Amino acid sequence: MTTELTRDSDARSASLPEAADDNGSNPAQGAAMAAVHTAGPSTAKTASIRSTAVGPNDWRARYARGLRITDAVVLTVVVFTTQLLWLGLHARIPGQTGLLPSSYTIFSAIVIALWLLVLALNDTRNDRVIGVGSTEYKRIFDSSFMLFGAIGIIAFLLQINVARGYLLLSFPVGILALFVERWVWRRWLGRQRARGAYSARVVIVGSERSVVHVARELKRQPGAGYRVVGACLPAGRSSETVRGTDIPVIGNVNTVERAMQISGADTVVIASTDELGAARVKEISWSLEAGQKHLVLAPSITDIAGPRIHTRPVAGLPLIHVETPRFSAGQRFVKRMMDLGASIALVTLLSPLLLVLALFVKLTSKGPVLFRQVRVGLHGREFRMLKFRSMVQDAEARLAALQQEQDHGNEVMFKMRDDPRVTPVGRIMRRFSLDELPQLFNVIGGSMSLVGPRPPLPREVEKYADHVHRRFLVKPGITGLWQVSGRSTLSWDDTVRLDLSYVENWSLLGDLVILLKTFRAALLPGDTVA
Repeated sequence: MTTELTRDSDARSASLPEAADDNGSNPAQGAAMAAVHTAGPSTAKTASIRSTAVGPNDWRARYARGLRITDAVVLTVVVFTTQLLWLGLHARIPGQTGLLPSSYTIFSAIVIALWLLVLALNDTRNDRVIGVGSTEYKRIFDSSFMLFGAIGIIAFLLQINVARGYLLLSFPVGILALFVERWVWRRWLGRQRARGAYSARVVIVGSERSVVHVARELKRQPGAGYRVVGACLPAGRSSETVRGTDIPVIGNVNTVERAMQISGADTVVIASTDELGAARVKEISWSLEAGQKHLVLAPSITDIAGPRIHTRPVAGLPLIHVETPRFSAGQRFVKRMMDLGASIALVTLLSPLLLVLALFVKLTSKGPVLFRQVRVGLHGREFRMLKFRSMVQDAEARLAALQQEQDHGNEVMFKMRDDPRVTPVGRIMRRFSLDELPQLFNVIGGSMSLVGPRPPLPREVEKYADHVHRRFLVKPGITGLWQVSGRSTLSWDDTVRLDLSYVENWSLLGDLVILLKTFRAALLPGDTVA
């Protein structure tokens, strides 16, 4: 039995269709369907659920086996190529006699074997770290660092004269190659999980409202690998499906074990219900097959980054500590230095492009090259944000007449796919976010950051609920979670959720990830409205 932590939310109910299973037809499925025709509706539902549950844990072993094979191939290529380029294929370690290897070829083979061993011992292929998050990459780095540190110490103590350049080159190149390989696997796994494959089959136990909340959060991130196949509601609740969804009700809180059996589920998520006490949760955990079925507890808190969560058992209670967001002077200094250095470098590098864009704006439409607009920034202070003008000169005056024609954005932010105010050149600039490049000067001036929440207009701030004002705890950014997660296709609630999540979980690594996603989104903008 394995206990994990997942998330709950305050989101409203929404339809949650179950993803199609890709197991295909088989004799067991045919037998189950035959039973459906000779039984009532309840039996039909049970047989249908059971028929899709073929080898629920097989995907974990298949995926781990694939990782082992490609890890071995990547490390073999890296280590032996490094040896070939640095030392030659038949090079020997000087001064070695006895049991210690004297051939670099044998030494390279030993390094590869040990590298694969430490990757396995550090659970880098565990199904709980694959697919999402940075834990998988962190474990790969830690394992590799530990191995090469040990090799260096042993070589020093035993006086093995291994070429330092060979080791210093194999280590970083090997880690980088493993990162790329695992990233490719993640892309493939994400596509599989979007189809409902290679995912844990989940039964959610709790009140109807909590089941919907948890199911919606799991559906929001299919890449996490949780596929809801049924729900167990409090006793006395009779229904074919959970209200507002098509999640089948396959039992109550007293029949969880049976529900998992008939649905083929390998994971049970405990949401919340008054009828499910601590003793009953223990009973469920004891009934799970060790290593094959898993227990997940879902507290009523969302959008909390992993580093802020710590579990601490006290007197038998698994207490969850959630660190409050902190913005120290050191953190602000590091972020400011990164903003300043990167923005100055980008302005220098992109100065020819900036001049060309300015020339096109000036020659193709009347009005100034730069559009200056009042926005709200850090601590609610207003500042003037710079953009290349992408609209006609009287765009602001024509906004009121277009409010009723809005077809994108949300109830707070105005967006329109075919906005008649946008100039031809402006349309191209907006598609690739080129109109936002002058905001680099805002970053240099200190009113904005490279990464942060979207800088809102004063009229938008007037519509904010009290909790939304927390986004002013950091500087607004040229890009951010909102910009790389759908932009104008997001609802207002999702926009706020992403901005507040960034504010409360800021990290330097998170900023770098967002910047990389921004470059990709700028080159491949997809179907969004700027």
